[in-house]
Amino acid sequence: MEDNGNELLPVVDESGKTIGKISRSKAHNGTKTLHPVVHLHVFNTAGDIYLQKRSENKLIQPGKWDTSVGGHISYNESILDALRREAYEELGITDFSPVFLYSYLFESDREYEYINVFYTIYDGIITPDYAEVSEGKYWSIDDIKTNTGKDILTPNFEKEITGVIEFLSSNK
Repeated sequence: MEDNGNELLPVVDESGKTIGKISRSKAHNGTKTLHPVVHLHVFNTAGDIYLQKRSENKLIQPGKWDTSVGGHISYNESILDALRREAYEELGITDFSPVFLYSYLFESDREYEYINVFYTIYDGIITPDYAEVSEGKYWSIDDIKTNTGKDILTPNFEKEITGVIEFLSSNK
């Protein structure tokens, strides 16, 4: 799915509170207006994590391996509704129990995001939407570490997965 520039996104402050709205195209054109997104890290019971390869038609980081599920929260949409919508749109999954990990600010050369990070354990069938995702597969944590810094994974994922692993390790 190509970037819908007319979609309205919430503008948030650095605590995640909605303070306005902006079109997706303006949020991604270098204004660096802070807007919220959701990320879901899908692990299986073996401890591997499902990654999606971003479609070549994506405006941001096309063709790179990324978070299992990631997407914008629409204006007037709850965080959990956005997470469930994105999980269904990108991977076709609906029967999962998301666990909130943390939120953080991420800034790239084009955008500024308030990222809400979740994980789940899921061994069900995944049916990627190939308009959204060019491919997907489970990766071991060792494979992720081996491929970090090689321009295969998105920079945001490389930063985030370290925090996810640390959080999960310290909360066992």
